[in-house]
Formats: sequence, C-alpha cells, structure tokens
Amino acid sequence: MHRKRAATAIALSLIAALVGCSRVGSSDTADAATDKGEAAELRLGYFPNVTHASALIGLEKGLFAKELGATKLVPTKFTDGSTEVAAFLGGSLDAGFIGSGPAINAYAKSDGEAVRLVAGATSGGAQLVTSAEIATPQDLAGKTVVTPALGNTQDVALKKWLVEQGLKDKVQVDNRDSAQTFDAFNKGEVRAAWLPEPWSSRLVLDAGAKVLVDEKDLWAQGKFPTTVLLVRTRYLREHPQTVRKLLTGLLAANDYAKTDEAGAKAAVNKQLEALTGKGLGGPVIDRAFTSIELNPDPLAATFPRLAKDAVTAGVMEKEPQVAGFTDLTALNAVLKAAGKPGADAAGLDKK
Repeated sequence: MHRKRAATAIALSLIAALVGCSRVGSSDTADAATDKGEAAELRLGYFPNVTHASALIGLEKGLFAKELGATKLVPTKFTDGSTEVAAFLGGSLDAGFIGSGPAINAYAKSDGEAVRLVAGATSGGAQLVTSAEIATPQDLAGKTVVTPALGNTQDVALKKWLVEQGLKDKVQVDNRDSAQTFDAFNKGEVRAAWLPEPWSSRLVLDAGAKVLVDEKDLWAQGKFPTTVLLVRTRYLREHPQTVRKLLTGLLAANDYAKTDEAGAKAAVNKQLEALTGKGLGGPVIDRAFTSIELNPDPLAATFPRLAKDAVTAGVMEKEPQVAGFTDLTALNAVLKAAGKPGADAAGLDKK
C-alpha cells in the first residue's frame, strides 16, 4: 500500500512538472520572462500626426534618446494602426504610440498576451468635419463619410455615432489615407470625414470644412484616449528599466510642451516636414494644438466602453476583453519620482 501511494505521488509530481513546463513554453512565456537589465535597443512606433505630438517632440528634441542612454532608439513611422499592430504581433516592434482602437485589437488578437498598455499620450483631437450644406446628422443620409482606416480609432467612433443617430444603414463609410481625403474634399468628391489632428484642422482652415461633431463632446469632461503607448509584454518583463526611461522621456516631452508651446509646435512641425515632406501652416498647427491634451494617463476607465463601442460599430463581432490590458507600474513609478499624481488602472491591471 505504501509503495503504491509513493508511486502515485511521484507520478503526480512528474505530471505537474510537465504541465508547468508546457505552460511556460506556450502562452505564459511573457509572464515567465525576468528582468534582463537594460535593452540593447528599443524599436519605437509612431504616426506623423499631431495626435502623436509627445512622440514627435520626444524624437525631435532628443528627449527619448537622452533618457535611454546606451540603449539604441530605433524610431519606426507608421501611417495606420493595422500595420503597427502587425509589427507588434510579429515581434518587430518593442513599443509604440497607437490609437486606442488598434491597441485593443492588438490585445484581443493575441488573447491578452502580446502587449500591455503602459501609458497615455494624447486625449482629444478628433472631429467630424463636413461641407457647409450639411447642417445636421440627418443631412448625412445617402452620403459617404470617410475615416483614416478600417477599425481605427476614428472609424470606430464614427460608426458607433452613426448607430446612435439611427444612420447605420443610411451612410456609407469609406476608408482613405487622410492626405487623400484632404485632396478629395478640395475636389468636392468627399463631403464629410471623421479625422484626427492635424487633418481635421487642415480641412477646416485650408478646405472650407466646418465641424459637425467634436468627439470631446461625446465624453465626460471631454477626455478620451486618442493615442496611447503600448509595449510588448515580453519586452516589458525583460527590460522594465528601459521602459521606465522611455516613460521618463515621455514626461519630459509633455513638460516641454507645457513650458514652451511655441517650441513644441516647431518641433512637431519639423518632424512632420521630415516625415511627410511638408510642414503645417501656423494657423493649422495652432488650431490642432487647441484640441489636444498631452496626458500620460491612459484614461483606463474608458477602455471597457471603447471595447463595447467596437461591437456596436460592427468592427468586432465579440466584445474584446480588456481585463489585464494595463500595466501602469512603470508609469506610476516615474510619475511618483517626478512628484506628479499617479494614474488609475481602473482594475484593468488584473485578469
């Protein structure tokens, strides 16, 4: 009897060990990773948009590079969230500024494994702009409204809003690059578009559009996450100090914008000119800056609603789970060191 019990105990121990090894070798690899010190490099994604002002300022003024020290910074420009999500999931990107919609998509596609939301970047900065003859939402019936990309942050916002207005099946939604939308609006081919800055300002000031909806008006206190900062989960686990240094650079970029707004606008414009071949006119960048708020708080409490919005908009069939999406440990350490109030994970740091 004693021999049988001993044999059973040994067998159970072996099974438990094998199961544990199997888990570590599969979906729990990221969680099992340990601190490996400073990273050799950090591949950072961002967009050439004013809604990515923190990234553009940090790059132009060398604020990220200064904090990262020996870690090589490799900036990578993206023009749509889907491509950046693919880079994250393919392991070719370590951190990236990205819209809230694609950020949720990256988390959902990887079953909550590949990425973590570590900070905010920009609140606000998106508007539905139209031609002069469109005075009410119902005037959009039978017309086409453009967004930058299928499933991007503005695409979800527009489609959810159309449902609320009873216009779901009465308006066609088209997806175009914002530069193409600007040209098409000038030619009269497009009469309405839900766009991020600086494109909404460009259509208003350079193409004669007017604002039908400012997305700020759809959120409590006018705050919603337009741009956030994601980090690959494994990278975060293996190089937490490098992530903290990146976040210190983010705070430095935001502080610079507060203390020297003219310098911040110039930095953003210089980056836009280098990235797109053309900078913005003074009135456009001035207007764009009035509609954004650079904020390291990711406004985590909004993400359950954003996840529901994706389903309402018809972008996702099933509501993506956002529990476990945030890890604000590094951000709150950096904020505390800077004497700033911490950010609330709103319970999304636990699965």
